[in-house]
Amino acid sequence: MKTRVTEILGIKYPIVQGGMMWVGTAEMASAVSNAGGLGLITALTQPTPEDLTKEIARCRTMTDKPFGVNLTFTPRPKARPYMEYAQAIIDSGIKIVETAGNNPEPYVIPFKKAGITIIHKCTSVRHGLKAEKLGCDIISMDGFECAGHPGEDDTPNFVLLPAAAAQLRVPMLASGGIGNAQGLVAALALGAEGINMGTRFMATKEAPIHENVKQAIVAGDERSSTHILRKVRNTSRIYKNSVALRIREIEARPESTFDDIYELVAGVKNHVVYQTGDLEAGTWTAGGVMGVIHDIPTCKELLDRMVSEAQAILRKRLEAAFA
Repeated sequence: MKTRVTEILGIKYPIVQGGMMWVGTAEMASAVSNAGGLGLITALTQPTPEDLTKEIARCRTMTDKPFGVNLTFTPRPKARPYMEYAQAIIDSGIKIVETAGNNPEPYVIPFKKAGITIIHKCTSVRHGLKAEKLGCDIISMDGFECAGHPGEDDTPNFVLLPAAAAQLRVPMLASGGIGNAQGLVAALALGAEGINMGTRFMATKEAPIHENVKQAIVAGDERSSTHILRKVRNTSRIYKNSVALRIREIEARPESTFDDIYELVAGVKNHVVYQTGDLEAGTWTAGGVMGVIHDIPTCKELLDRMVSEAQAILRKRLEAAFA
């Protein structure tokens, strides 16, 4: 496949692995890159910028294909040293960065001076246009379907993608609700030139998370995720377990505040889920795309299958419809 995304990133398939906390390790990123997509190390999974430098070096021993780093700027009780992580990325010679979570403006100039291609994740057309103006090279447009943070506008990809494609000049990735060939074809038809997948890559053999989590994703359906943190305008789509339902119950109380749920949403508990396989140990990110995930292949098997089936859809089903 060839699109502006494959040409800019130097990859075989226009498929990017999302930057997932606790999942985007060297094992995950290298597996996706070796399969023909773009793997991403999640910077903040590493405790310090020095640890990130080591993880990047470790990934280079696992693949000779392009890979990048996700750097997400999120509101936290204790701020992380984002600029130090950015400098570690630059010093390590990384040439592709995905930024997310907030305005990337402070990082664009140093990244561009280092010759880095910037992918920025957005949840609205206006934010995409701002990122393009700042100098970002690719916009990853997240629809309401996406796992993690879908923004506050609740715009699904069937509306968001063509609306963005009509105004953006830089190429666009579609993110949210995509996990098979049909999703890839739909994204291209809606104006994207590639896709970004998170939950689908969690259910692969190489994903560095407990088998119980992978099996839960396969067993889940399109109703198995839910939203939390809407009250504080930091909406997050997560797996619908007892902890998620408890958070929703607390948030529904008029007098509740973020302090009432802080312990329940702590990111360290998310890590415990992935390590131990205890699905009720905390909240963990997953999207409604669970409804189209039915197996746990290798990354190579997944990408080869998606592209092959996408070609079949384009050549047979859609051509026949216009014959």
